[in-house]
Amino acid sequence: MRLRALLDTDALGLRLLGGEDELDRAVRGVMTTDLRDPSRYLSGGELVLTGLAWRRDAADSEPFVRILAQAGVAALAAGEAELGDVPEDLVLACARHRLPLFAVHESVAFATITEHVVRQVSGERAGDLAAVVDRHRRMMTSGPAGGGPDVVLDLLGSDLDLRAWVLSPTGRLIAGSKVAGPALPAETCTRLAAEHLAASRTGRRGPHRVQLHGATYSLFPIRSSGRSPQAARDVRETVLSDWLLAVEADAGDWPGERLDLLQGVTQLIAVERDRRDAARTVRRRLAQEVLELVQTGAAPAEIAARLRVAAPVLLPGLGAAPHWQVVVARVEWEGGHPVDGGQVAQSLLEEVLVDPLATGPEPSDRIAVAHTGDEAVALVPLPSVAAEHDGSEAGLLADSLLQAVREPLSAGLDDDGRLTLGVSAAVHSAEGLRGALEEARHARRVAAARTGRVCAAGHQELASHVLLLPFVPDDVRRAFTARLLDPLKDYDRRHRAELIPTLEAFLDCDGSWTRCATRLHLHVNTLRYRVGRIEQLTGRDLSRLEDKLDFFLALRMS
Repeated sequence: MRLRALLDTDALGLRLLGGEDELDRAVRGVMTTDLRDPSRYLSGGELVLTGLAWRRDAADSEPFVRILAQAGVAALAAGEAELGDVPEDLVLACARHRLPLFAVHESVAFATITEHVVRQVSGERAGDLAAVVDRHRRMMTSGPAGGGPDVVLDLLGSDLDLRAWVLSPTGRLIAGSKVAGPALPAETCTRLAAEHLAASRTGRRGPHRVQLHGATYSLFPIRSSGRSPQAARDVRETVLSDWLLAVEADAGDWPGERLDLLQGVTQLIAVERDRRDAARTVRRRLAQEVLELVQTGAAPAEIAARLRVAAPVLLPGLGAAPHWQVVVARVEWEGGHPVDGGQVAQSLLEEVLVDPLATGPEPSDRIAVAHTGDEAVALVPLPSVAAEHDGSEAGLLADSLLQAVREPLSAGLDDDGRLTLGVSAAVHSAEGLRGALEEARHARRVAAARTGRVCAAGHQELASHVLLLPFVPDDVRRAFTARLLDPLKDYDRRHRAELIPTLEAFLDCDGSWTRCATRLHLHVNTLRYRVGRIEQLTGRDLSRLEDKLDFFLALRMS
């Protein structure tokens, strides 16, 4: 119903004090409160009734009205029984926030207004469903007893004969009505998500209509319940993380009342989405603590202690400490746009790491993702069963990570964004975690060197220096090899000492004196003399791993 209809009913005893231009607002429900901050119980569209018990002085009106306006309520009705006339400071606050304000005569009980609004809304088309949705909104706002999005979708199916599903931005099925028939095929979910992201990037307002396999779908964005559509500075900040409601119907033919109802359903689902997102706070904090310890070179014992705390949270009931994998992601936008790439990558990585065939948000409860700067870092636990395999085979594989999500993410990134991922091998201790982080970052850089909007690379692709050396600029390669090898080449030309072949054989034998001497048919003392000469000419020490690695790379680049 509309606010204007309330003034036409004399029995309600309502007098308009401000907001005449806003009387066409739709009323989706009614709520009575005297809380100073009732925001947790609001989802938008309510007529709020208050006896003004929250008001101690004139300064209280502004914050109270601001909370209501931000929550998107339809109007405020203030009773005159407590203070007589409605205070002028409340009238002015409502005018500043364009919130319609009614005065309720002291002879009229709030229950009378509540019963009238509920009866009127219930009498309209789909009104019974709206009343049930409002009841479930209240239940879900105060606790998990409402049953989640599936209950709301069941109501859409039973009361309005609408088949509807909630999808993630990558097309993963979050929830679906039990009365909607068979679940949507994974291919259809992916296509719908891609169409929704592409339409959102153009700035078009929802719902978006899509023709697919002979059926028409209307796609409604599900935004955070704490954010208005205008709150985000740029669509790129949220387009890769918002859920969507897919309804098998053409919303272009719907009356305004039904569109209002579906918008209310998206707000209801957003409340549940926000609650589940809030549950990730602990896992994100654990990941952030481990990441900071690893990056600052903390002692392995300290990192191991943090991992012991994380294991029960991420893998409840696990007897032994798990193995871990690290995944690094970066979302970059062309033109140096100031969108926070780290937070975008964090939300996106939490979604990408979930099995695309898994239904519901719960599988992400076993993933901890932190962000630093413009990259996101995921700490993924592996059960001990998987860890018993060779690390190269256990856990996540870069090749399959993006297979199911490439199409929708490419649509969301459009022509100005890129997502690159790197995946480390599994590690079984805190000592290996720093190496796993660097390995994942190196793999991500390999992915970034490829073409395409969505690319990933795994630790297997770092097994050969051949894949890394092409990324070294030519001038750097020439300077590096000349500094290490030119003194040896000059000495060989003048003395025919064969220092270069000796160096190659020594490295190929992993620094073993006896094996290298046997291969070169030399006495060990002769070999020691040559290696000593190499170290003298270059200032390097072939007993140090870093110097061995430098010589190895220099020989391969020469």
